[in-house]
Amino acid sequence: MENKDAQIPVLVVDDEEDIREACTRILTRMGCKVSAAPTGNDALSLMEEEPFSIVLLDLKMPGLDGMEVLRIIQERNKNVLIIVITGYATVETAIEAMKQGAYDFIPKPFEPAQLRIVVGRALEKQRLQAEAELSESLRQRTLLDLGKEKSRIRTIIEALPNGVVVLNAQGKAVLLNPAFRLLAGLPPETGPGGPISAYLQDEGVLSLATRIYSGEFPAGTDIPPYEFALPGERFLMVRGRPVLGPEGSCLGAVLVLTDVTSLKVLDRLKDEFVAKVSHELRSPLATIHEQLAMVMADTVSQVPEKDQNVLSRVKEKTQGLISLIGDLLDLSRIESGAIAQKPSEVKLDELLSAIVDFMGAQAKAKGQSLSLAIQGEGARFRIMADPMVLESIFGNLVTNAINYTQQGGEITVSLSLDGGEIKVAVADNGFGMERKHLDRIFEKFYRVKTEQTRHITGTGLGLSIVKGLVESLKGRISVGSAPGKGSVFTVWLPLSQEKNAAGKKLSQK
Repeated sequence: MENKDAQIPVLVVDDEEDIREACTRILTRMGCKVSAAPTGNDALSLMEEEPFSIVLLDLKMPGLDGMEVLRIIQERNKNVLIIVITGYATVETAIEAMKQGAYDFIPKPFEPAQLRIVVGRALEKQRLQAEAELSESLRQRTLLDLGKEKSRIRTIIEALPNGVVVLNAQGKAVLLNPAFRLLAGLPPETGPGGPISAYLQDEGVLSLATRIYSGEFPAGTDIPPYEFALPGERFLMVRGRPVLGPEGSCLGAVLVLTDVTSLKVLDRLKDEFVAKVSHELRSPLATIHEQLAMVMADTVSQVPEKDQNVLSRVKEKTQGLISLIGDLLDLSRIESGAIAQKPSEVKLDELLSAIVDFMGAQAKAKGQSLSLAIQGEGARFRIMADPMVLESIFGNLVTNAINYTQQGGEITVSLSLDGGEIKVAVADNGFGMERKHLDRIFEKFYRVKTEQTRHITGTGLGLSIVKGLVESLKGRISVGSAPGKGSVFTVWLPLSQEKNAAGKKLSQK
């Protein structure tokens, strides 16, 4: 028998004492807490004193009949399951009672097994209904509880230096910490309860919040941060994550605000410093490089071979510094939005053909083959972009392929359509890279150094510049490589580039 505290309360209403006693014995053995009433009025009085989950109700009783008791119980509590007890002669009445809301009926006389089956079904329905109500309660439970909870977690959130706002599934704020009010410029007494638009008006923030609390991002999705400006040259960065329920359902969203104004100022100062220093250094370095070239040309027969090697090394290093300065300036222009501001229609097949022809001499000097493969008609590869940006992207990739491919290697540039995008792949059978380098190859100043590549000069900025330019064109780039088997750099660019975003500052880095 179940614990008394967990017993289901059942009421037996019948004017026959034998029926009441028999039902009580059987139902008690089933783990029910049984009460009995001889009349309808007695039953209603008992139901006012304590709740019952199941009522066994005789339809034919003196005084208040069963149909009237059924009606009153239904008015008071529709969750009570009513099993009507009736004789065979009144089965039609029992059916009518079920139409009025009764759960089931059992005809007299009945066997104990019949009663156990009917009541067992009712008990199972009660159990399932209770589980469904609990599940629904948990599902409907909003994050408002978090706003009311006086716990250690809430204390931690209140003390965070970053702004935190928690939204429910309807986009209403249920928790705001003091830092959020401060960063958003809200009065200290501002409380939760309003939509996110009542606290932040930036369209990008509102769009990001709506997408998150609407469940657009599955669990584990990497949601990029969003930066926006406030009056007074203040900049905030927003990171958002969905708040997931036990079954993975989206209960809302949490947004974290960080003040990045100082970082923006530092970034601007860094760019200004790099630009100034680079401009100041470029001219004297170029002069030194030219003078070295002249000295080496004039004294090639007079200077010993050992000294010639030293001069060659100095010239090589000087050229490396000039290249570094050029790359830093390019990177600075990309990040400041001062590049690729005048897009025009470009025939990508013709541009790649020109690059391959131009770079052909460099490849030929190393005994390499450099070829272009175009799949489809040239007219299909027209896009709106800055030609200088495209030349920089693919010129860099082809140069890298030549530098990192051995003597006599093969380099292929292929152009094709891939769905709604143009796909350009630069493949070589050169030195290749280990997998561990692939995730970092587009980082600034990152270079892969092996016994085969350590002699190759470079700044480590070329691929970072390429990635920045590709993303400025709303495109993407990937790399595949294996040691000794070569590398494949693949660029996808959208076909429609009427007014591409090239040159606009990347707001999400």
